[in-house]
Amino acid sequence: MTDRIKFYLDEHVAKSVTEGLRRRGVDVVTVQELGLQAAEDQQHLQRAAQEGRVVVTQDTDFLRLHAAGVSHGGIVYAPQQTAVPHMLRALMLVHDVLTAEDMVQHVEFL
Repeated sequence: MTDRIKFYLDEHVAKSVTEGLRRRGVDVVTVQELGLQAAEDQQHLQRAAQEGRVVVTQDTDFLRLHAAGVSHGGIVYAPQQTAVPHMLRALMLVHDVLTAEDMVQHVEFL
């Protein structure tokens, strides 16, 4: 059995994306729900990895951390202008096609 992807959405991702993913049965937590809005990006990567989650972000700082070799359980990056319907379709594709193991130290661009 493959290890399904669980998402960790940072504060830049619209609430409607969170709601749409949950309606589709995806395991999602948000920075806001965890009370971690003031945390550093590296802390988010660490927390998500500890929980076996993939960070979903629209913040390019996460791409810089990846390029610098910071360890993580996976990053899904969408540019700021990405429309919610496109983001939902693309995240569902990532969720349905890839495993949590596939995402370790990997960045998926939407």
